Amino acid sequence: MFEVLVFMFENYFSHHTALDSDVMEQELSAAGFDSSDITGAFDWYAEMKSRLTEPAPHYAHKHSGLRVFSDMELKKINTESIGFILFLQQANVINDMERDLIIDRAMALKQQVITVEEMRWISMIALWNEGREKDYLFVEDALFNPRGLAIH
Repeated sequence: MFEVLVFMFENYFSHHTALDSDVMEQELSAAGFDSSDITGAFDWYAEMKSRLTEPAPHYAHKHSGLRVFSDMELKKINTESIGFILFLQQANVINDMERDLIIDRAMALKQQVITVEEMRWISMIALWNEGREKDYLFVEDALFNPRGLAIH
């Protein structure tokens, strides 16, 4: 399912291509993706979009700075991925709500372990869909720059 999400992002969403879901499903199927993975990716993406349009949850503090991960999250999301999310938050690229959305979407994937590359893709998809291309570019640099992030 994750591969379908990446394909969808690279070929449709990042180019602001609006296709009918039936057409997209046919194209994804023609590209060799399994129908259950396509359906799962559509559901994952729809859930993310619905959470982006929900009213923001109330946090006790503007910047909580502390996120306690559940045992299930710690088992599924590897240490490097957690470090990446915390880095984004400390760099003020994402806020508490976006952090929680990204973690939720990571937990919704089928993989038993979420790698940092997968976490970066999830972050990019979430930021892009919020219309935050500038922040998306920051994460894209983290994903595709072989030397890693250049902090100035």
